[in-house]
Amino acid sequence: MTGLEPFKPLLTALALPPVPWLLLMLLGGRLMLWRPRVGLLLLLLGAALIWLSACQGSAHWLQSTLLPAPPPLSDADISGLKPPKAEPAPTTAILVIGGGRIPRAPESGTADLQPASLERLRYAVRLSRQTGLPLAFSGGLGWGQHDDGGLSEAEIAQRIAERDFLRPIKWVETASRDTRENARLSVKQLHTAGVRHIVLVTHAWHMPRALRAFRQEAGESMQITAAPMGYFVPADRGVLEWLPSSAGFGEVRVVLRELLARGVGY
Repeated sequence: MTGLEPFKPLLTALALPPVPWLLLMLLGGRLMLWRPRVGLLLLLLGAALIWLSACQGSAHWLQSTLLPAPPPLSDADISGLKPPKAEPAPTTAILVIGGGRIPRAPESGTADLQPASLERLRYAVRLSRQTGLPLAFSGGLGWGQHDDGGLSEAEIAQRIAERDFLRPIKWVETASRDTRENARLSVKQLHTAGVRHIVLVTHAWHMPRALRAFRQEAGESMQITAAPMGYFVPADRGVLEWLPSSAGFGEVRVVLRELLARGVGY
């Protein structure tokens, strides 16, 4: 703990596009009075960076170059995860890392999962059906979320898994606030329960950081297998990938946030 954890959402928002590029353009506009060439250069650079920050092509290039993810599990990999029939108790578990909660969804009147978290849960449920392995979920309240006294993310996922997917979650970890805490608390919980092999489910862009955290916590006591999902797949081709879009803006921010988190040790 560094003492800065409660400020992570604010600092992250300030460090991600478009804020730095807007500040660069403001600086360029100011310099136009004394150094017009430098000011114009900064204005054009800021505009170009804002453009690139909203392109899916930028996100795909950044992910493949700076955040290469492990390949998805193949059919053979999934078959190899099936436990022996004679195994008295499961020693392998499919663990989902939470991706955020909605404190109170207006349409349902209760807390819900963010789309990223629901996508991870859905993929984990499918793996559980294919392998027969039990499910675990790690997620409490993020640093930027208000404690409204409602359910934690893991408890929401448990309810959705049983009600909507008809697949129970055996272990829930409800206190973690970030990836490091996901790893520390979940490894301890599952190791105590006799689990020695974790099949880790999260988005492909999050997997490198998640793997690092879980392997550091598990050491030699547990095996960690990556089960990435949600790879960036370009919706458009050719020049359309390099035109600004809401999808591109979101994907670029996701990749840059991951790089920032890795750079500061989170």
